[in-house]
Amino acid sequence: MKIHLSFEAKSSTTELHIFSCFNKVQEAKASKATKKTSAKEAPKAEKVLSRSHWSDDLAEAFDHAVASRHYKGEVGELFNLTLVNGSSAMIVGLGDKNKLTKEIVRRQIAHAWKAAHNKFTDATIYIDGFMVKGEAEETITAIVESLHMTSYVFDRHLAVKKKAKLETIVLATEERKTSAKKFEAAIEEGNKVGECISVARNFVNEAPNLLNSETYAKEIEKDVKNLKNVKVKILGRAEMKKEGMGMFLSVNAGSAYEARLVHLTYTPAKTTSKTKHIALVGKGLTFDTGGYSLKPGASMMNMKFDMAGSATMYAAFRAAVLLQLPVKVSCYLGITDNAVSSLATMPDSIVTARNGKTVEILNTDAEGRLVLGDVVNYACDSKPDALIDAATLTGAILVSLGSEVCGLFSNDQKLANDLLKSAKNSDEYMWQLPIIDEHKNDMKAVVADLKNIGSSGNGGSAKGAAFIENFVEPGIAWAHLDIAGVGDSQGGHLPYCPPKGASGLIIRTLVDYLKNV
Repeated sequence: MKIHLSFEAKSSTTELHIFSCFNKVQEAKASKATKKTSAKEAPKAEKVLSRSHWSDDLAEAFDHAVASRHYKGEVGELFNLTLVNGSSAMIVGLGDKNKLTKEIVRRQIAHAWKAAHNKFTDATIYIDGFMVKGEAEETITAIVESLHMTSYVFDRHLAVKKKAKLETIVLATEERKTSAKKFEAAIEEGNKVGECISVARNFVNEAPNLLNSETYAKEIEKDVKNLKNVKVKILGRAEMKKEGMGMFLSVNAGSAYEARLVHLTYTPAKTTSKTKHIALVGKGLTFDTGGYSLKPGASMMNMKFDMAGSATMYAAFRAAVLLQLPVKVSCYLGITDNAVSSLATMPDSIVTARNGKTVEILNTDAEGRLVLGDVVNYACDSKPDALIDAATLTGAILVSLGSEVCGLFSNDQKLANDLLKSAKNSDEYMWQLPIIDEHKNDMKAVVADLKNIGSSGNGGSAKGAAFIENFVEPGIAWAHLDIAGVGDSQGGHLPYCPPKGASGLIIRTLVDYLKNV
């Protein structure tokens, strides 16, 4: 999809013109005859349309349309009509202008795309009418992100692919051309972040017989060759054994494919002593059977999705590189599957983690924390200013926060606050949950230093986070993001997400964090 900026707002010749419409409450004026009537009989206030950014031909066509008298400009209300020159127009209701947010714009652009993408080859969006006050560039980025996220399809395995007709979109503005540089940069940011979200979605949606630990690592290695200032190091089974990653290798023990630890490092072109270093760690379970603690059949479907944490972190890392952010970013992806075979780890096994702690594996389906523990500890060696991991760690997070909210756990309140602020900036839902001493104590075992599940199913997300914290070295600010709910199938309430499949959420939050760290 091609997205262009134009300062020739009135001369567009595209097939479809997309305008916004606000409404505002206007007090009805009483006539002389009704001035003495009671309050019950007084005329009621009504909502009137605010259409300051409309072209003259749109206003004329709208006024002549009989059905226009029913149009109220409410949020999400679309109105279609034909202009005098024969082209089509779509009016997108945004409601009260004083309540406009980037997320309202993002969602309504998604609705507009869905209504138009199979009917028109090109369209012009008159962005002046969509601008959130004081956030012009941010609004433009949100529009572009929305177009990328909404237009995404995973069709690589379909014999017949349905390609959208809408290929070219012009963002038209009447702003002065002195704004061109800022606006073009905003479009470019939206393009790059949107592209990275698509990359993550593609990885998560891929079939597990095609994307295993070995092919996944190769795909990432191939992709980073096109990125500047990036170094890549990939550890296999032998290297991980030398590192003493007993937990990680225990998960991989039953697999037909070698585990991979992908270690990526982006160093900006210019660094100083003040340049921050952020480590991103992602859980990459390309498929999770549960191991000997086998999942029920219904729960095993869609377990290709268990590597969404790694895809999320790689996409955030990739966006940081494309945007050439002035922050050093290391990305560590722990990749394996959790299979059942004669070599698979049995419940009651005891393994030794990289940091020397022994772990009793009581449930082989609590495998993500075993992988993350060793990878997080490995990441600590680089002594980052902050370390953030993301994982589809627990079903329990859906019980506590639903499928719409990302769970946040941290040992550092400043880091937690920064992530919460970035989530708010990005219009994504994130909520901090506690790790209390009781959670930590419950992860202690009798026959080993630790066990990989708690004594009860209660507080499962917090106990999983408490387990991982054992492998964070002292003095390292750490945050754990449980994305088991938000990473998948968000289309029911977010129009820019597919109805089924990877959502790509939390990537925008992480990019915002890396921009502002």
